[in-house]
Amino acid sequence: MGVRIRLLLLLLVGAAAAAAAGSKEEKGSIGGGLRFRRGSGTFKVVQVADMHYADGARTGCLDVLPSQVAGCSDLNTTAFLYRLFRAEDPDLVVFTGDNIFGKDATDSAKSMDAAIAPAIDMNLPWAAVLGNHDQQGTLSREGVMRHLVGMKNTLSRFNPEGVEIDHYGNYNLEVGGVEGTLLANKSALNLYFLDSGDDSTVPSIGGYDWIKPSQQFWFQQTSSNLQTKYKEEQPKQKEPAPGLVYFHIPLPEFSSFNASHFRGVKQEPISSPSINSGFFATMVEAGDVKAAFVGHDHLNDFCGKLDGIHLCYAGGFGYHAYGKAGWSRRSRVVSVQLEKTDNGEWGGVKSIRTWKRLDDLHLTTIDSQVLWSRGSNGY
Repeated sequence: MGVRIRLLLLLLVGAAAAAAAGSKEEKGSIGGGLRFRRGSGTFKVVQVADMHYADGARTGCLDVLPSQVAGCSDLNTTAFLYRLFRAEDPDLVVFTGDNIFGKDATDSAKSMDAAIAPAIDMNLPWAAVLGNHDQQGTLSREGVMRHLVGMKNTLSRFNPEGVEIDHYGNYNLEVGGVEGTLLANKSALNLYFLDSGDDSTVPSIGGYDWIKPSQQFWFQQTSSNLQTKYKEEQPKQKEPAPGLVYFHIPLPEFSSFNASHFRGVKQEPISSPSINSGFFATMVEAGDVKAAFVGHDHLNDFCGKLDGIHLCYAGGFGYHAYGKAGWSRRSRVVSVQLEKTDNGEWGGVKSIRTWKRLDDLHLTTIDSQVLWSRGSNGY
């Protein structure tokens, strides 16, 4: 069977999965906001980093085995999305930048539509941040973000209202407790999204841009307000709800680890800004962040823990993105589990786990680990 025929079959199966998605365990609705599942007390996020989507079937693959070259295109990325979503059935999909490769996209809006299409087709809530390549085509950086916030099923936001802030796509999402429980009207899990920029805008400083003071101030205020509500409004909670942070370009602190202090692989240098703007310290001081997730360096997929926060790469997802022949494209999954209270109902978050899914024959799961658990430092 030819490569193109196999891809078409995968895409057709993916579309069929979209129709069957409603038969699975009940999730928080898109219109009604994000919420933990009643049956399992879980909330699952699938992170997709660096699709580098361009013109679909006309755009070839990079860094694949010689046997994979013929017929390989952006459609391989699309097929992987369908396989992944069907296997994991996520409550939220997060696209962490370089969603399209603007330089090779004839029409940036159409490329973005095609890149995100499987999530929309399967009626999955999704959120996105920008990378350093999304704006290199027919849309400006602002234009790309405005397009994203106008797409179906998106939970992405342009920026917080009434706040002067740098970049585009700084926002937060709240995940409510299980419906019908004491925490139903509280955010039991907080998700933060920030735009890490593209290239430095300071002429005397080369390299990549960085998360600016205005963004950090917004993050501090948002985190503080959420913690106050969670701990002081009825029913009062002793500890803040955990937070997860998503952006594209890794912080300088990602260089703090060696192979004995992380799980996963480091196969290329950490491409962080030359300026350390202090956002890692800001997250530590906030007190609620348990992990931060990035993309950008496609050949790195490790998680390492520093000062109580796990810093995690997803690994490269897209077939038009640079990679390593024979090293499978991949995605990072995060599953957050609630604890059972003494009266048997779902309470606050008990643990946060992560693993990766490979686009190989068996959609292999690797590197499962606990990022955080209540009453323990976790690994």
